[in-house]
Amino acid sequence: MQGLSSIEATKKQKQFGKNEFVQREHQSAVQSFFVEFKSPLNLVLLAAAAISFFTGATTEAILIFCIIVASSSLDFIISYKSQKAAELLAKRVLSQTRVYRDGVSVVLPITEIVVGDIVVLAAGDVIPADGKLISSSSLYVNESSLTGESVPVQKNSIDLVFMGSGVVSGSAEVEIVAIGQDTKFGDTVHLLSNKEQKNSFEKGIQQFSMLITKIAILLCVVLFVVNAVLKHSVADSVLFSLALAVGIVPELLPMIVAVNLSRASIRMSKKGVIVKKLSAIENFGSMDVLCTDKTGTLTEDNIAVVEYVDMHNNSSDEVLRLAYINSALHTATKTPLDDAIIEKESFDIQKYSLITQLPFDFDRKRDSLVVQSEGVIECITKGAPEAVFSVCTMSDADKDTAQKLFIDLSTQGYRVLAIATKIYAGPQTEYSTDDEINLTFVGFVAFIDPAKKDVSHVLEEMKRRSVDVKIISGDNHLVVEKIARDVGLISLGTLLGTDIEDMSDADLAIAIEKTTLFCRVNPEQKNRIIIALQKNGHVVGYMGDGINDAPALRTADIGISVENAVDVAKESADIVLVQKSLSQLIGGVVEGRSTFVNTMKYIKMAMSSNFGNMLSMTTASIVLPFLPMLPTQILLNNLLYEVTQVPITLDRVDTEVLFTPTQWDIKKLKHFMIVFGLASSIFDFITFFVLYKVFHLYGGGFQTGWFLESFLTQTIVIFFIRSEKSIFKASRPHKALIYTSFSIIVLAWAIALSHIGGLFGFAPLPKVVLLTIVAISLGYFVLVECIKKIQSSAILSK
Repeated sequence: MQGLSSIEATKKQKQFGKNEFVQREHQSAVQSFFVEFKSPLNLVLLAAAAISFFTGATTEAILIFCIIVASSSLDFIISYKSQKAAELLAKRVLSQTRVYRDGVSVVLPITEIVVGDIVVLAAGDVIPADGKLISSSSLYVNESSLTGESVPVQKNSIDLVFMGSGVVSGSAEVEIVAIGQDTKFGDTVHLLSNKEQKNSFEKGIQQFSMLITKIAILLCVVLFVVNAVLKHSVADSVLFSLALAVGIVPELLPMIVAVNLSRASIRMSKKGVIVKKLSAIENFGSMDVLCTDKTGTLTEDNIAVVEYVDMHNNSSDEVLRLAYINSALHTATKTPLDDAIIEKESFDIQKYSLITQLPFDFDRKRDSLVVQSEGVIECITKGAPEAVFSVCTMSDADKDTAQKLFIDLSTQGYRVLAIATKIYAGPQTEYSTDDEINLTFVGFVAFIDPAKKDVSHVLEEMKRRSVDVKIISGDNHLVVEKIARDVGLISLGTLLGTDIEDMSDADLAIAIEKTTLFCRVNPEQKNRIIIALQKNGHVVGYMGDGINDAPALRTADIGISVENAVDVAKESADIVLVQKSLSQLIGGVVEGRSTFVNTMKYIKMAMSSNFGNMLSMTTASIVLPFLPMLPTQILLNNLLYEVTQVPITLDRVDTEVLFTPTQWDIKKLKHFMIVFGLASSIFDFITFFVLYKVFHLYGGGFQTGWFLESFLTQTIVIFFIRSEKSIFKASRPHKALIYTSFSIIVLAWAIALSHIGGLFGFAPLPKVVLLTIVAISLGYFVLVECIKKIQSSAILSK
């Protein structure tokens, strides 16, 4: 097969673009930096700087512009670095496909596929673009991503196959006829592009941002009206209100979230966990149920043949020989069971030629090969024993004997395949699954995949982290129950796929809470299990690596696959593990919860500080005959404060919070905002009174005093509200947070009290005023500790 030449492929890609839904324009570092200036807040501030410049306040305009540049630079440096790191990680799990180029079969990322390419497909592949079959062999495709039907569809030559579908079995060569947005799947993506569902954390962020924004707009309007109508000029009032908005709106929140998630993904990658979708990290922290198969997670994933016997439990080379022919000659992707059969013993099968194959599907639970040898045409079938028994001609006595042996082997923890055969009277024009009747049962092949020795403590750790582990397997329930016992997984009960089939969704939702093991389930039933758990309020993780796992991986809150999984599984997953191990997931759970907690620290800080400042500023503007703080002073406060908040992403968290799933609680945050915001305002009012009435400070002196007190309290209070525990019992803050906070406090005070402060309208203050400010701040910290203790006691008493 020749395929396109590299030159032809390059020309077509330049003409039609890459095989993706959104053509991503590469942005240089300079372009990314200037994007920072497009934020609504920065645009408003730039407008304010322009107004200041044209009204003669040149110094103020320059200061505002410098602060905007400095603030944007800070956001850019951290966000751009994290973004590039995340992009490098994502490249590790790009799906690839085999294609003919320049007459050679090569593997390329699916984004490089162009119209006219000849793509080679095998079981487990994701079809990379729409195409026309050139040739195919027993090709079955799952088109559920387009049709919603999970039953595989057989495809023959000249049929069309569509992007996003998964190859269940068989093989094919396909000529690509449409890529990216021009595909049938691309049409669906385009129709749904404006309806992307946010996860619970993203919804919480949106609700919080809207809450703060509404409060900021309301109070800023009040401030503007009060100052413009009663006391000051319109220009001063506009600048004052706009500057105040910078300090109120949590503009660092997107950066804090992005940096938190990016750093977590980098840390997880070093532990063998590759994050494809950053928001999945937050869901990891919320996960309270993990559904997994057993192979490779609870077992060694080192399958070996241990028995090959007839129905009377006599060792039979004929059983192994027939199994070998079936496994060696079929052209679909070989399973670990096929590999184990082939590795057990080699047979001379050169005289056998393959006529056709009837691939495995999840309804039949068996596969068959039609072969010819010396003029004899034979069907060799292997599969789940119950599925093979149903198509065999057996006496009741023989069926009972075979069934008892099957149960005995399964009880010993063996995975069992049944082997059957049938001789055709002569050639047929076509062969189909309808021919799987009146077979002769031959015997069993038994495999062992021993339980992992170290998995017991991993399951115990999952339990300590409040994550329930449930096994969802296609294997026999006796095998699954034996493995569960071997690894120490306490089972609340077992459900079979046939049980689930007969249940309504309401009945399944009840049964699922008292079930640990789900056996002999098909892909559709796996999906129902995940949905039922979600409807019961659980955040569900699903771990799988096979074709039949893809629907459940997409449905789960956190889809987890492995690097050597089939493409359709990796495409469906949010997280990809370098190795298939539950122990790696514990690290993911801890990272998710730690990331969530550190994000919430910033949110709590923003809510209490910003809300308190708004109340204080509004009240002071009404009572005082001058502005309580100048616009440039507010902007300076905001810039320096931003620097102190960045290390929150590195901060340690209390060990206790890592043992329970993290959840967004907007009501609790509103309560926190009101309580701690009012506490902050109370001490602001005390500061106002002392500065204005006791020390008789006006204008620059008053503004300097409040700047010092405001910056000191809002920066230091993070060490008090970063934990619900007492500051003396909480986890130690990260050194970066300590050093940054105190260094910036020193810098802020030095600017305000030095000759540089004159540029911002600050004035020198006597030592007694400075000591008084420190004393007031200490009183505020004591009040915060008392509030925490009262709230903690109230929670414990419930």
